[in-house]
Order: sequence, then structure tokens, then C-alpha cells
Amino acid sequence: MNIRSLPQNNAGKKQRRARVQALATLPVFYKLHGKKVVLAGGSDAAAWKAELLAAAGADVHIYAQELEPAFAALIAEPGVSGHFIWYKKNWEDASFAHSQIAICDAETDAEAQRFYCAAHAAGVAVNIIDKPDYCDFQFGSIVNRSPVVISISTDGAAPILGQAIRRRIEAVIAQSVSAWATLALEIRSVVNDRLEMGLQRRTFWEAFVDRAFERSPRNGDIEGLIAEADTIANFDASLKGKITFVNVRADDAELLTLKAVRALQAADIIMFDDDVSSDVLELARREAERILIDNSKIHGANWKTDSEDKLAALALAGKNVVWLQSGNPQRFGQFEEKITRLCAEGIPVSVVPGIIAAADKATQIDPFVRYEKSERIAL
Repeated sequence: MNIRSLPQNNAGKKQRRARVQALATLPVFYKLHGKKVVLAGGSDAAAWKAELLAAAGADVHIYAQELEPAFAALIAEPGVSGHFIWYKKNWEDASFAHSQIAICDAETDAEAQRFYCAAHAAGVAVNIIDKPDYCDFQFGSIVNRSPVVISISTDGAAPILGQAIRRRIEAVIAQSVSAWATLALEIRSVVNDRLEMGLQRRTFWEAFVDRAFERSPRNGDIEGLIAEADTIANFDASLKGKITFVNVRADDAELLTLKAVRALQAADIIMFDDDVSSDVLELARREAERILIDNSKIHGANWKTDSEDKLAALALAGKNVVWLQSGNPQRFGQFEEKITRLCAEGIPVSVVPGIIAAADKATQIDPFVRYEKSERIAL
């Protein structure tokens, strides 16, 4: 990830690199299809883990003298993807051979420690149900739109909170996302053969995502999408990047509009000043280049010309640029000439106004309402 400043004579100014905040655990999506997993215990809690593991395609080796009725009913039927193998006995050291992971529902800490040590001796990662001190990994709350899978973890601190977050995500992610993701897998190689990496592919997939959040797939969508890829490939000379001016409340990322967040997540380059918080930059995609702007030079004539030239060059090179302007939305007035020039050169420009505080509403005048109403790119 590169961060540089604009213009070059601003090189001595402190630059801020967007950093990943501390993670309690590393979110990893682990393929288990056809792999052996050891599960010790016959409780209902163990049954839920067995069902989850089999859904991921694992061969679940169950060690328990007896199973709860729900667990027995589960393994009586074939697994959705993986398989169940029940050994009517307790686990032993040899049970861990060739296993990928091991899970245990231990009644006591002594049993948990014994299982944990035996699995570790065999080089196997362990999860002891409801005993986080004996866990190398944890199961999060899951939103299943496979092949899209979303997992939420609270590092064992508040599972109820994780479940509440899952319910909220369930409410906004339609079931049809699963079908769209499956369709994407079907056409990905064809699209990649037709389109060059960079602007062409990004143009196609951004339009694909817009469809995925609007409706369910229909008959003929595959043919239509491939035809659209051909159109993009044949008319790539007309493709340009876009410039989006976004007003932000510098110290509060939660006040960003959804439109502003979408612009950040689609940006190739983000221009920002020192007042923009790291929380705001954290919402951008990690691959985006950051350009730090010196507000003390923003009114200078040379800077104005240089920045306009730079914006035009970036857009004509196919880059999607977001310029973050912090503070009062009235400060957007300084960008009117920039927008006028960029539009005159045929470059798509849009303005995303910020949220206006109640105290400001009486005096707020948005000088770019006309751009917002007639913008060429719908974010």
C-alpha cells in the first residue's frame, strides 16, 4: 500500500499509513472437504459442531459412548456434504492421527486439559466447547449464503452479541446473494479471458455487484453478462475512471453515508487531508493508494492547476479517485472550478455531500446540488 503526498513539495509533511487494527483472532476460512476431524462428546452442543463440520465437507470422527437423541438422529441421515463416523468408545491418543482439527465437549477442566495436550502432541489444533482457555480456534456466528460465508466472532467475550450482529446481517443480505455468487464462479474464467486486468474487469464486476443487490438472478443472465463483457472489451478506449468528491465529518466515521462508503470501497486512489481520521480511511479497500493533501496550500494557484491536471490524468488513465474533504460541507465551494473543468473534459464526476448537523441546516447551502442531481456515475 502506497501513500504519497500531493504536490511533491509536500513530501516533508507527516504521512499516515492506514494500518490494520489489533485483531483478537485471525479470521480464516479453512477448507475441510474430505479431511478428517475428531469430535469427542455426544452432547447437543457437540452435535451442532458435527453438523457444521459435515456441512463443510469434513469426515467427522465421533468418539462417545452414547449420543443425545438429537445427535443420534443427525448421524442416522447422510451428511449434507461430509460424513459421520461414530466410534462407540472414548477417544485415545491414536484417534488424532491424520486429523486436521479436534473438538471436544469436556465436562471438567481436567478432561479438557488432557484432550488439549494429546491433540497438541499430535500437532492438531483444538477447540474445547465453552472453554476458551483451551481453544486454538473458535467457531463464530455464521451467515450462510454459500459460497458467500460470513462469520462473526467476539473472541468468546460475548456470544450473544455475535448472534445479534448475525441477525442484523441476515436481515440485509438477501438469500439471492448465494445464487449470484454461484453464477460468478461459473462465468469468472470466461470474463477474465475476455477482459484485461484493471479497469475493464473492475467496470464489469462493479456492474455485476449492483445487480446482485437489486434482484435475484434470472434466465438469460449468464448470456447477458458475457455479452456485457464483450462490449467492455470492444469499447475499452471509451472507458474512463471517475472522480468522486466526498464530504466527511473528519472525526466520526459512523456519520459517513452509505454512498460515501461505497465510493471508498471502489476507489483506486484516495486523496485526503490531515483532518480525516484513520477510522474513515479504514473503510477504504486496502489496495487503494493514499495521497495526503496539505490544506495550507490548497488555495494556491499553482496547487489548483497541478491538482486539476493530476485529477484529469488519473481519470483518463482509468483510475477511480475519491477526494475526501473534511469539515463543513460549505467548503465544497472551492471545488466548483475543478468539477466544471473535469466535466468539460468528459470525465465522470459526482459529489457525495456529508451529513449536516442540525445547527448547520438553517444556513447550509449545497453549491453542487446540480451535480448531485445529474451525476454521470450512480454510486
